[in-house]
Amino acid sequence: MRHLEGIRIVSFNHFLMGPVGIQFLADLGADVIAIEPVEGAFQRKWGGANRFLDGQTMLQLTGNRNKRSLALDLKSPEGLAVAKKLVESADVVAENYRPGVMAKLGLGFEDIRKVNPGIIYAAASGFGPDGPYAKRPGQDLIVQAMSGLAAITGTQDDGPRAVGVSVVDHHGAALFAAGILAALLRRERSGEGGRVDVSLLSAALDLQMESLVCFLNGARDDDVRQTGRLSGWYYGAPYGIYSTQDSFIAISLGTLEAISEAIEIPEAERIPNSQAYERRQEAAAGIARALKKRSTAEWSVILAERGIWHSEVNDYTHLAEDPQVVHNGNFVTVPGATGSPITLVTHPVRYDGEAPGVRLPPQKLGAQTAEILAELGYDEAGVKALFQGGVVGGEPAHETAPSLVAAQ
Repeated sequence: MRHLEGIRIVSFNHFLMGPVGIQFLADLGADVIAIEPVEGAFQRKWGGANRFLDGQTMLQLTGNRNKRSLALDLKSPEGLAVAKKLVESADVVAENYRPGVMAKLGLGFEDIRKVNPGIIYAAASGFGPDGPYAKRPGQDLIVQAMSGLAAITGTQDDGPRAVGVSVVDHHGAALFAAGILAALLRRERSGEGGRVDVSLLSAALDLQMESLVCFLNGARDDDVRQTGRLSGWYYGAPYGIYSTQDSFIAISLGTLEAISEAIEIPEAERIPNSQAYERRQEAAAGIARALKKRSTAEWSVILAERGIWHSEVNDYTHLAEDPQVVHNGNFVTVPGATGSPITLVTHPVRYDGEAPGVRLPPQKLGAQTAEILAELGYDEAGVKALFQGGVVGGEPAHETAPSLVAAQ
């Protein structure tokens, strides 16, 4: 599973998109050194659901496995010297500060490639490295609103609605990792380094590619908000989520003729499949009335027999118990940095039938500071002086955490 063994990534990332994208590469064996302020990065101080495990936020646990932690004061000359020494021999420098911050520190792309011509410099931002919004704070909800994603997820009755997860951050993280991998492959072939830029705004638009292409190549006067039980303005009926007698069921592809017969819509109320888009609201209303008559389990059997694509709507409790999720090993419980069990979402790709495991759980702040300084050539006295001067933080001596294998 060490596909990227020998690749060193120096990560100046915080919050979600940057850390999760780099975590993907850490899973594949890259040596990721996560640099944080001595007081800890943002994700150590705030996290979802107001939940903490042994003092660690859920945001910290989400995107920081398989990384070593270096707590470093970049505002001090000594700390900046440590950072520059690291990037001189790195393969990748990744950051998600606002555009211009790294350059002010002397760690921008132009600065680094003077001493490391083969460097791949990867920057994640809210809106891109330049342009009218470059200096604005970028955050998932803000970009969902700006990009049209909240509008298309909302309804004509209730207005815009955000997606229920940080979907732009997560998709942006995947694009961030993919861009870095492409740049690494180019360097392998040509020896040429380069810069990779990914923004939340571009990620949000990429998520809506199908819908946007439909809209931009039409009259551009469509109301793209969802209506009733239908999901997606550009789909015909029955595409949507419907109430049943006891819960909800999603129906995607299937002809109106087939579903009308399956759920016993009266002949006089049936709409031909040729009008599935033009009369989608009328068709969806009839489907919704019929589906209320039986349970989700009953309808699942009936729809499956007729080849109509569908699924029950899982909540998180049922999701964790879903047979395919369990079979795929999508969740894993491992000992955390302090020994308490933590449950994580596993690496999403399999290689030769297996997924990479968890070698290091998300670490305590600065857990590998002394170890990394020693690798850079600092002797024991030098390391001690940096700790005493507040230039670095963490634990003066650190025993390497035992390797973990995602076996559950």
